Amino acid sequence: MKENTSKTRQKVSLRDNQYIMANLLLLITVLFWGVSYVSIKITVAEVPPVTMALIRFAIASVLLVGLLNRFEPGAKVARADIPRMVLAGCLGITLYFYFENIGVKLTTVVNASLIVTIIPILAICLDILFFGARVSVLKLVGIAIAIVGMYFSVTANGQLDFNSANFIGNLFVLGAMLSWTFYTLVAKSLQNKYSGMCMITYQTVIGTILLLPLSLTEVNEWQVFSLTAMGHILFLAVFCSVVCYLLYMYALKHLDVAITTLYLNLVPVAGVLGGYLVLGERVLPIQLAGGAVTLLAIWVMNFERSRQAVKADEFIHTAKEKQA
Repeated sequence: MKENTSKTRQKVSLRDNQYIMANLLLLITVLFWGVSYVSIKITVAEVPPVTMALIRFAIASVLLVGLLNRFEPGAKVARADIPRMVLAGCLGITLYFYFENIGVKLTTVVNASLIVTIIPILAICLDILFFGARVSVLKLVGIAIAIVGMYFSVTANGQLDFNSANFIGNLFVLGAMLSWTFYTLVAKSLQNKYSGMCMITYQTVIGTILLLPLSLTEVNEWQVFSLTAMGHILFLAVFCSVVCYLLYMYALKHLDVAITTLYLNLVPVAGVLGGYLVLGERVLPIQLAGGAVTLLAIWVMNFERSRQAVKADEFIHTAKEKQA
């Protein structure tokens, strides 16, 4: 009896540690992804947006294939899962970065950042539709708080500029958010069969191949670019693609879709800070307050998860005591 109780506590402790680690790694991931907007904005001034994505993920593909062969040499995708893996690569790499890079080039950072806030709503709706997820009052409260936080984070004066010059860019960013939302759900359906490294390697290679024909539409814009632009592409490839995608896969395995998508609301906050530190852009107190409110939303979501985990553990413990 005592031995079973000890094993149960060890499992609960391990699960809690994994959950804490997943939150920490996801926070690091969104910080890098937030800074990536600065790198993208700088690079697309010299390199066509789709071509930039192709170079970035070609580098990432080489690195990931090397890592996969080193740590999981026997990793393969079952024939039945190939269509879903191709779909995930198309959604999470090809379409997402096709839309995002063009969108960031055409629209303002403020507009692009604000559009990111629709991800939690889209993801939770799709999670309910495809996976039958339950929506609690606290989840709805967390979403509402996140939207308020991001509104203050990316709008200094409470106004948005959706004029004709930026409208097409806004639509491209919206397309990127839709692509990422669907990607998260497709990846979630595969995570119990494959490791994060295996999934992201196959998806990156597939997404890179699919980017090639799209980049040919920019052949007239190809030119030699600076070492500065190359440095940003390397940063995007190594850290924002390889490292962060592996961390994201780990987090996705230990956190539910609602929490992972709420964390993504911190991406524009990190982008604002990156703009301030790297580009010298002005950051207003109300924007920093918005970031704090977004952190509150994430805390609300984590509080609900912790409460549910405690109830589940109590139920299991009570059931074991009855059996004993």
